Amino acid sequence: MPFDQKSLDDLAARYTDAWNSKVPEKVAGFHLASSRICINRGEPSVGHEGLTAMAAGFHADVPDLALRCDGIRGAGDHVVYLWTFTGHHAATGNPLSVSGWEEWELDGDLKITSSLGWFDGDDYQRQVDGA
Repeated sequence: MPFDQKSLDDLAARYTDAWNSKVPEKVAGFHLASSRICINRGEPSVGHEGLTAMAAGFHADVPDLALRCDGIRGAGDHVVYLWTFTGHHAATGNPLSVSGWEEWELDGDLKITSSLGWFDGDDYQRQVDGA
């Protein structure tokens, strides 16, 4: 099902706000209960419990995480959400600026049924290390 750009822009704004609320359950709420996300080919986070834990992990690692939406595009029920987050790593205090994207499959109600997340993990680690 194709979605109009206005609907996608609204979804992106609300999703970004959910991350910036620092309430992991709000992030999980954009997914179906059976949804999953796999980040950089890692182990998938599954269901609301797993998705909540994934978001909480990011907030623990980067307590001042600020997410910005860099764009959203759709093709049928497949959507790409582009993002950049900034903040400081909890353990090192080093500043971070990380860009990436999520590839979503959506249902007719704009709920995420599955997601693949991508960012440069090596660059992230260099920033964490202050290199």
